[in-house]
Amino acid sequence: MTSGNLSAEEEAVIDQIEEQNVDFLRLQFTDILGTVKNVSVPASQAEKAFTEGIYFDGSSIDGFVRIQESDMRLEPDPSTFAVLPWRNTEESAAARLICDVMNTSTGEPFSGDPRGVLKRAIERADDMGYDINAAPEPEFFLFEEDEDGRATTKTNDAGGYFDLAPKDLAQDVRRDIIYGLESMGFDIEASHHEVAQGQHEINFTYDDALSTADNVATFRSVVRAIAAEHDLHATFMPKPIPRINGSGMHTHISLFQGGENAFHDDDDEFNLSETAKQFVAGILEHAPAITAVSNPTVNSYKRLVPGYEAPVYVAWSDRNRSALIRKPAARVPAASRIEARFPDPSCNPYLAFAALIHAGLDGIEQGLECPDPVRENIYEFDEQKREEYGINTLPTNLGEAVDALEEDEVIGDALGEHVYEKFVEAKRAEFKDYLVDVSDWELDRYLETF
Repeated sequence: MTSGNLSAEEEAVIDQIEEQNVDFLRLQFTDILGTVKNVSVPASQAEKAFTEGIYFDGSSIDGFVRIQESDMRLEPDPSTFAVLPWRNTEESAAARLICDVMNTSTGEPFSGDPRGVLKRAIERADDMGYDINAAPEPEFFLFEEDEDGRATTKTNDAGGYFDLAPKDLAQDVRRDIIYGLESMGFDIEASHHEVAQGQHEINFTYDDALSTADNVATFRSVVRAIAAEHDLHATFMPKPIPRINGSGMHTHISLFQGGENAFHDDDDEFNLSETAKQFVAGILEHAPAITAVSNPTVNSYKRLVPGYEAPVYVAWSDRNRSALIRKPAARVPAASRIEARFPDPSCNPYLAFAALIHAGLDGIEQGLECPDPVRENIYEFDEQKREEYGINTLPTNLGEAVDALEEDEVIGDALGEHVYEKFVEAKRAEFKDYLVDVSDWELDRYLETF
């Protein structure tokens, strides 16, 4: 029996819990740095979770609240219910619900909740008459574990881009990951071996921006869990192996208005509307600050270097993958979109999407003029030619990226005061730790030389 206080969607979740023998619910949310957290409750508490929420200690979560204001409440989103594929048997199963974080003292959404940050970006787009769709391409590496079950950087295959077995020994792992994702409601578009040894990509179809960010968080958890069942370690670290390609998360974005693709224009040379070009101009304008959010680790900037297919130059193109933004070919008007190629899979997807959306919408609101596309290989430009084309570069390290974030009001406002302050504080500390550390590279190079 359930109470009459539940919505029809919540009632449907309760029914699924009973039908699928779910005995535990994981109430999932993310901290400011993008780490997935969860509170596990017996499935018998599902109705209470929907009607009253589940309380937890927010002071224990990085970047949330202080000890004297620690009580927070999780409100599950019933549309995110999914049974976890690695805890599913005929007798029992565990399921997941993604939650919004609420402030118990005010009853309002918690300003430090990354999912809430993205919701505010979506609301801004809605106020301007737009719906936002997004589709990411998260890449990851699969490494062998040592005898203690700890991750190594030894890849389990020698495959390359689009290779097949026997070189691609991870086909079975990818297959199991795809089955797991599909069981959770993902619509998988493609799966293949990437350029580097041990590197893989699984693409899922576009969806609204919030659902897509939820899917990225889920995707990372599923990939890690199923890889572990194969005694492998999956990592979304951007550059785990030096001098080979790193992992990106190219992000496709489009705006719709009145059911029509607001980015498409049949009469334009590139089939891009003025709205699309202004959106691109906004991202280019704010790219240095966005990078602090979309490429948020010290290691991210080991990927963002010329020569390894990662974009470092602030430009766009309809065909050139060395540019920051690409306009992919579209078979039909509804598929017209832009591809931001600089984010990496270590980012908090809610914050990264919010930063990209606010930047693009700012371009539309300000009527920013989009520069001409660059069709040549920018990697081959010297500094003089880049200056001639007016092409700037992204920050070269996390410290420079945070500097750019602190100078950009639009991206700061996109994050909101609470998240902005906590995020900058955390990233300043991370970069400081990096600067005072001494790496193996330095020891190998200098210890016996000087």
